Amino acid sequence: MRTLIIGGVKSGKSRRALELAREFPAPRTFVATARAFDAEMAEKIARHRAERGDAFETIEEPCSIDRAVRERCVLDCVPLWLNNLFFEGRESETEGILDSLIARLPVSIVIVTNEVGIGIIPADPMTRRYGEALGRANARLAAAVDRVELMVAGIPLRVK
Repeated sequence: MRTLIIGGVKSGKSRRALELAREFPAPRTFVATARAFDAEMAEKIARHRAERGDAFETIEEPCSIDRAVRERCVLDCVPLWLNNLFFEGRESETEGILDSLIARLPVSIVIVTNEVGIGIIPADPMTRRYGEALGRANARLAAAVDRVELMVAGIPLRVK
């Protein structure tokens, strides 16, 4: 089943994604979009890797997520992927990569993303562009999957 897990920061999205993906038969793949750009992020990546243990083969792919996904896969996470494209000046590639990802979406995949459109409207243009791009990406992914779960305080709520 194709599943999109969406929610706020520290709402339990990654934990829920692993829970669902552990139901996939082995081998399983984890596509990680995060980069260790500082000590805090390096620690977070190490913690997530330890949580997965040897249950998943990890592929670190910050930008070309469409080429990295496999059958029986977790893609974690869309906001960091988008951040990487913005940071590298590749914002214009977002739609093309999403088109390609959706066209080759595996049957068994769990995609993790953040909901950032519920709060205030950001003051600066870059942050507004990022939020709008993430909102569009989330909507496209939600339309392409079989199930959408919203994580609230560690509890999955079925949206689709």
